Amino acid sequence: MSRSFKKITKQDLQRLAAIAKEDRKDLFRRRAKTGRLYKNRLFAVALCQGAALHYLNLTGANGIKDFDVWSFFEEHPERPFPYRRTYRADFGDDKFGKTEGFPHFRGRVVDLIGRSMKNVNRASPVDTLRRYLRQGAAKRKASRMPWNWHLAQKAVILIEPDELLGTIVWPEKPLTR
Repeated sequence: MSRSFKKITKQDLQRLAAIAKEDRKDLFRRRAKTGRLYKNRLFAVALCQGAALHYLNLTGANGIKDFDVWSFFEEHPERPFPYRRTYRADFGDDKFGKTEGFPHFRGRVVDLIGRSMKNVNRASPVDTLRRYLRQGAAKRKASRMPWNWHLAQKAVILIEPDELLGTIVWPEKPLTR
């Protein structure tokens, strides 16, 4: 699959945040119970995995295959956020080229994923996510690795809340730009 090596800007991060917000709005409209439980429990949205690594990449060697955008919620006591729920959206701009196999999309695929977690510190989404990722990084390879293990293998960049746009959550030790 071809990759784009164009630089991801803060404006691109804002576009991804808007796509994620629209997806959550649509999900909560269609799935009323999920909306009732989770519409007020969002504490962070992040660009994750390969595209986030590309955002940090000094050499430009990683590239962008697609965008993985994760919405993180404080878990509701009634039930966790539907962990298998993933939606694919169009970036809507061909700046990064097109994802092969999606002829109806104008730009790259944006995979939208949600996760809920316990013990959330809403005042510090960075600390909450780092704790979650540290737990994942400490896991040993097994037949079914948890998602936090997978996320901890690459990078995580906040795109919401707005005031933390572009904040490097993972890796914890910042790379030199």
